[in-house]
Parts: sequence; C-alpha cells; structure tokens
Amino acid sequence: MDKRVEKKRLSQRERYASMTHDLHWDTTFQPMDKVFSLDKYEGIKVHDWQAWEDPLHRTMDVYWKAQGERDKKMYAVMEAFAQNNGQLGVSDARYVNAIKIVLQAVAPLKYMLHRALALSSRQIRSDALRIAVQMQASNSLRHFQAETHAASVYNKYFNGLHQTPQWFDHAWYLQPVKSFADDAASAGPFELMVASAVGFDTLLSDLLFVPFMSGAAHNGDLSLVSASFSAQSDVVHHKTHGIALVKFLVQQDAANLPIVQGWIDKWFWRSFRLMPMAAMMQDYMLPKRKMSWKESWETFCEAPVRALFAELAPLGLRLPSGWEQACDSKDHLSHQAWNAFYGFGDALGFHTWIPGTDEMAWLDRTYPESFDRWYAPRLTHYAQREAAGDRFHNTALPMQCQVCQQPMMFTETGKPRWIAYRETQHQGEAFHFCSDHCEHIFTQQPAKYVQAQLPSHRMLQTNGNQPEPLKASLATCTMNIGRDNGGFANSEDAINFENWGGGQDMKEAQL
Repeated sequence: MDKRVEKKRLSQRERYASMTHDLHWDTTFQPMDKVFSLDKYEGIKVHDWQAWEDPLHRTMDVYWKAQGERDKKMYAVMEAFAQNNGQLGVSDARYVNAIKIVLQAVAPLKYMLHRALALSSRQIRSDALRIAVQMQASNSLRHFQAETHAASVYNKYFNGLHQTPQWFDHAWYLQPVKSFADDAASAGPFELMVASAVGFDTLLSDLLFVPFMSGAAHNGDLSLVSASFSAQSDVVHHKTHGIALVKFLVQQDAANLPIVQGWIDKWFWRSFRLMPMAAMMQDYMLPKRKMSWKESWETFCEAPVRALFAELAPLGLRLPSGWEQACDSKDHLSHQAWNAFYGFGDALGFHTWIPGTDEMAWLDRTYPESFDRWYAPRLTHYAQREAAGDRFHNTALPMQCQVCQQPMMFTETGKPRWIAYRETQHQGEAFHFCSDHCEHIFTQQPAKYVQAQLPSHRMLQTNGNQPEPLKASLATCTMNIGRDNGGFANSEDAINFENWGGGQDMKEAQL
C-alpha cells in the first residue's frame, strides 16, 4: 500500500510568492523591453523586480473572496435603505445635493482610474506589482459601482441626477475632476500609480471619505455610509501599496529620487485642487454638521502627512512643494468655493443656497480667524438680495486654470483680499493659471497642457453669437436650468420633499 503523502502547508509569504513571483517568466519570442515598452520611458530604473512585494501579501483568491463577502453586507444595507424609503429619512433635501456631486464627480473619477490602472498593469513586468495594480483597478471599478448604486435611490425622486456621464464630459465645474483623470491616464505606468495611490489615496482621500461618511451618517444616509465605508477599507490597501512603491523606486536607483519627488509634488497639488468641492460639501451642504473642513484637514491630512514624510525623509523625500500653501488655505477653501458656486448657481447640476442663521453662527465659531472678516459680509449681502427677490447671478461662465481647470477663485497665500492670477507665454499664446504650482506643472510639460479643452471657454466661443450664450451652452449638456440648478428654497426638490413629509425625524427632534 502506498504511503500517504503529507503536503506541507505553505506560510503566507511562501503562498504569496508561489502566486506572484513564481508565475514570472522572461519572454523569448519577443524581447522583454518590447513586451513591456512603457516601464522605462519615464526614466525610472529598476534593477531587481523581485524586490517588490505587496506588504499585505494578498493573493487574488483571497482578494475576491474578501470583496464578495463585503459586497454582500454593503448591498444588504443599501437594499434595506431603499425598501424603507430611506430618501425621506435624510435630514433635509439640501443634503441630496451632496449626493448629486458624488454621482457627478466622484463616481466617474473612480471609473476612469479603473480603466487607467487596468491598462497600466499590462505595462509592468513585475508579476507581483502587476497583480497589486490589477487589484487597485478592480477596487476602483467596485467603488464606482457602489457609489452609483448608493445614489440610484435618489435618482427616482430628485432632479440633477440624470445624464451625469454627459455632464462629466462637458460641464465646466466637473472638468477639474475629469482633467485630473485624463492627466493621470495619459502618464506612464509609474506616474499613474504615484498619482492614484500616493497623490490622491495616501495624501488626501481621507479628507473626502472619512468626514463625509460621518456626515452622511448624521444626516440619515445609511446607503452612502455603507458604500463609503467599504470603499475606504480598499483605500487603506492603496495607501499601503503606494508607500511601498515609492520606497521601492527610490531604493532601486538614486536617479529615481528626483523623478519620484517631482511626481509627488505634481500629484499632491493636482489632488489638492480636487478638494474645493469636498470642502464646501462638508461646511455648507450637510444640514447636520459634526466636523468642519479645517478640522478635517488638521486631523486627516496635516498630522498624518507630516508623520509620513518624517518616515520617508531618510530616503531623501520631502513634503510636496505646495504643502504650505495648501495648509494656509484651510481657513478659506470651502468659503471661496461656495461663493463661486453660488454665483454660478444657474450653470450647475445642483442647487445652492445661503446658510441659515444657526449655520452662519457655526461657521463663525469654527473659522474665528477668517469667516466673520472675509466671508460673512458677502453671504449677508447675498441673503439680503435674495430676500428682496434679486438673487445674485453670474451671467457668464468662469475663466478656468489651464492645468487644474478650476475657476480663478483662489486667493494669494496670506492675502485673502487678492485673487491669484498667473500668466505664461508659450509659442506666442498666453496661458492662465490659478497658482504658482499649476504654472510650474505647465512649464514642465507644456506640450501636454496646451491641448487642454477648457469647457467654459469653448462653450462661450461656440455660443457667443446666441442671445443667451449661457443657456445655449448648458443646453448642450441637457441640463434643465431652474430645475436641476438655481436656488434651493423654491426648487422642485424642496417642494416635493416637504410634501412627501421628508425629514420628519429631524423635525420632531427639533420640536
């Protein structure tokens, strides 16, 4: 009788190696440099691909099993929310406008990053790193699907949620997000990973997901809480991969250090320029507030990022070049963004409003050094005009920065009175920027950014001969002026929510 063969149980590291590094082979029919043609053109030098390992040692079988279990729990909460008419249990219909921004901006960004990461993984000759990037690509697709499902219940009852893919492609206020994704997708594989896993996920994603997830819970939106909580657990893995990648690249060759530092500088600033919407959502669009943008910045960005770069300092890496300017703006960013979007309220896919008396008092307490001096008088003036039936409107579209494509709404560092403008001449043409950092990014790759399509400029050029160019421009986006946007108080959303008895729990609590 044959003796039974006892199979040795592999350790986690051995199992990980067998399903990553051990799958590698060098091609013979075509040279490796031709098969993986993009992983050298950025100038990155890698001498030992086997040296990179996923710090979590995750393999695909474990990954899919874990994601499946988490999806079952997440979709169970979403289904319960929808079946119990959870859209009527949110604190206030104003909150739904934050959901509109999630569906219009955040979900499409995740989908575009999914496509870019999936394509990029094909260009990496390290099996272990390629598999890790494939997991990140799958995570981004999963986040897009979860956020879309979480918002779908609102689409049945509220305006401003239709045609969001078309708006993402054409609406001026969504172009900072789209241009970020386009910029990252058109970069090389390593720059893309630094842009996604380091610039956005490691340095700034907590500002978007964690405080807003808490705010969604306090405002009764358990559907989005479930999606955001599930997404944030994936982001933790992205951070771990991103930091491991940066260390790996810098340790492989000294020539990689200035390249990686340049990417960190660029993508921190490009990611930071996505934050105005997140800031105003937190300070102005949550009827029940628990934490200000400033407090979130100090808690989830300022302290962790300083600690991270103290850890990376022995490798020669320093804080991003725009770090001090970003920290200086924490007292101003949300107010400047809300002021701009309120003024252009008829050119958006969501509603805007003036904060109430209690909300103004909260903003004053939260921002004692800036709000009362610089922003409260302006909001008070807007409120007076609105009460008199003369709501303030900008009747055109804003000038946009050539790189980040944000409106020219940011002020000089330490000088909140002055709007920041920069101008550079390139091949006889003038290009305009919102900051020194956007101007610097342009000068490093002018051939890339001169091709940027600025929607507000293009729309006005195309429809400038129309009697009402703004309306003609928005018609191309299939945006319903006055229904999808404008003031909230007399909107169809506000009237319907009141007639349906929405927010009853909050009303009863106030009584």
